Amino acid sequence: MKRRIEIGILYSRSGSYQLVSDACRMGAMRAIADINADRSSGIELVPVERDPQSNADRYATLCEDIFRTSNARHVVGCVTSWSRKETIPVLEKAGGMLWYACPYEGFEANEHVVYMHACPNQHLVPLMAHVVPRFGANGFLLGSNYIWGWEMNRVARDLIADAGGKVLGERYLRIGETDVSRLIAEIRATRPNFILNNLIGTSSYAFLAAYRDLAAEDVAFSPEACPVISCNLTEGELPAIGESGKGHLSVGPYFAPRPAAFASSFEASAYASVQVMADVLSRDPDAGPAEFSKAFAARRFSTRLGPVAIDAHSQHATLPVIIGRIANGFFEVVSREDEVAPDPYLSRYDPAKTFGRPRLRVVS
Repeated sequence: MKRRIEIGILYSRSGSYQLVSDACRMGAMRAIADINADRSSGIELVPVERDPQSNADRYATLCEDIFRTSNARHVVGCVTSWSRKETIPVLEKAGGMLWYACPYEGFEANEHVVYMHACPNQHLVPLMAHVVPRFGANGFLLGSNYIWGWEMNRVARDLIADAGGKVLGERYLRIGETDVSRLIAEIRATRPNFILNNLIGTSSYAFLAAYRDLAAEDVAFSPEACPVISCNLTEGELPAIGESGKGHLSVGPYFAPRPAAFASSFEASAYASVQVMADVLSRDPDAGPAEFSKAFAARRFSTRLGPVAIDAHSQHATLPVIIGRIANGFFEVVSREDEVAPDPYLSRYDPAKTFGRPRLRVVS
């Protein structure tokens, strides 16, 4: 008889980034169903679900509610870094673990969080290394006004300087804001080589639509001349973007082949999160952070994405790095590197290897 193990599911079912949240939830729920249907598995996972409704103030409260009202000690959830950071004190107090299935800005490692999507050396650094030689090093930086936008653009400023370029503008919108006219006017005036888009949800969709209109007026802003590049754009949002995304670039550990096992890297990462969790829990149903750390150090895990290694010290996953170009409702792969080890603090980053030039130090 299978042992029943409750696990938390903490994804918003509404709000400006609902498409991303829905993709993550779908991946987690698919994995739960598949594990429960596997007769060889000794465990049955029981989801304990809460909906924060895209309200950052509700994540900690609802995470605490999961721990208080159930036996769950593992939570698959959170999309934004804001929500992830809100839950960490609750996880530490309860001895729980969060399985985080979204790309993030790096510079964090917590024994109560498993980072199953990409960090900067697995998204922004290789994307910039691909773009700069082909388009130029002068960039315009956009972001939603919260941790992801701030920190991604901070790292991008350093990378652009290392590549010998200039930041021609850096602008932020509140989450959900769709008035992008000011951004378009500044981009038209400054004429960058590329735009790094760290907007999320409806803000990103509105910007891409307006940028397509700008390109129709001036070919210098076509994707072939000045692409919009992203580290968090996946297939799940392409229907909302439509033709506005065509030709622009994104990076991630997975882009859906045809036919596809998963609709996006968010779904694939959430599915793999549950697989790895279940692998350890099937051997030790009471495993906590210490037992998981030992398991990460001892072996690789078989997932639907292939073998996955998790660094026992930082609890970040080794992942493929794939750069894709939007074409006819999907991403065509333009570059791929398999099994890139995580470096969340960019301690191994080398400008000479990335851009072919040493880091320049300014002496006053």
